[in-house]
Amino acid sequence: MRSNIPLIARYTYSRYDPGFVSRAKSMGTSVIIGGENYGQGSSREHAAISPMFLGVKAVIAKSIARIHRNNLVNHGVVPLLFVASTDYDSISLEDKIEIEAWPEQIKSRSVSVENLTNGTTFRVKLEGSDEEIEILLCGGLLNYIKKHPRN
Repeated sequence: MRSNIPLIARYTYSRYDPGFVSRAKSMGTSVIIGGENYGQGSSREHAAISPMFLGVKAVIAKSIARIHRNNLVNHGVVPLLFVASTDYDSISLEDKIEIEAWPEQIKSRSVSVENLTNGTTFRVKLEGSDEEIEILLCGGLLNYIKKHPRN
C-alpha cells in the first residue's frame, strides 16, 4: 500500500472525519482548515500527498508543523497561516471558501480569503522563500524541477 496513492487516499483523515474523502472528491478542489501545529506527527510524504491527490489546494491553519509544511510545499499544497487566529472560529465544516487572483496573492505572500457561506473575509499569510513560492506556483517540486532543470 505504501506506493499506492489512490489506496492510501481512501483513508485520509478517516479516524477524525469519516466523511472527508467523499466530501473532498465531490468538491474536486478544496481547502483544509487546521488548528495549532497542523500536521504534527505527520511528517511522512503521504500526509501531504493524499490530500493533494484528493484535490486539496491549500491548508489554512493557526500554525503548521515544520516538516509537514515542507512536504505540503513539495506536493504543491499551499501552507497558509491565519493572520488573526480568531478567524479560525468563524469557519464551519463545508463552508465555501474562495481565494481570487490566486497566483498574484501567493506571490505577495498576503492572501485575502472570502467565506462565501457567512459573508466574511479574512487574511492569511504565506511564509516561505522565493524558491518555495515558485515551487507552489509550479504545482509542486516535480513540476518545478521540470521547469528549472539543474545541470
